[in-house]
Amino acid sequence: MKAIVGLGNPGLRYAQTRHNMGFWVVDMLSERWGIPLTKHKFGAKVGEGLFFSQQVMLVKPQTFMNRSGEAVADLVRFYQLDLADLLVIYDDLALAPGMLRVRAAGSSGGHRGVANIIDHLQSSAFPRVRIGIGAPPEQMETADYVLQVIQGEETKILQGACRQAAEAVEVWLKEGVLAAMNLYNRRQSSETGSKRG
Repeated sequence: MKAIVGLGNPGLRYAQTRHNMGFWVVDMLSERWGIPLTKHKFGAKVGEGLFFSQQVMLVKPQTFMNRSGEAVADLVRFYQLDLADLLVIYDDLALAPGMLRVRAAGSSGGHRGVANIIDHLQSSAFPRVRIGIGAPPEQMETADYVLQVIQGEETKILQGACRQAAEAVEVWLKEGVLAAMNLYNRRQSSETGSKRG
């Protein structure tokens, strides 16, 4: 079993905010793979099915971002998952809007949802896909920025990044985390470099 967890906040109020990138990717995978998120367990919306001959679970915790670890820890314990089989997808202020970073493990980087997962699992040794949303303007609080509804060109940029993140998840499932890192981290760096000239 491989579990793909997208982080976000439940409800229409938050659906189009920067903090819901993880939910966006899981919804895209649900559509791509034909795996609807119709089950409710572990305090999460869950979909189970097959991709590339592997049993997969798509997960959207419904506990609100800062308590994401409750749902993730319950899921990991119930299925006795190896943490290498748990992939967490979330927004990242430290990356430019639209950039991706795939990692095999690491700190929370100040992301409260990830910090809560690390606290509940007592480990940071799980792979993750980070989607850049950029830093807030100087005059704006971080909480206001990540919970702000996005519009216009930014929506297109982040939707494109989420599509690439969904592709990275498929590479992770087929070939492993190193292959996803090599392909998507390098691709993003070279594309960004060429665009900035």
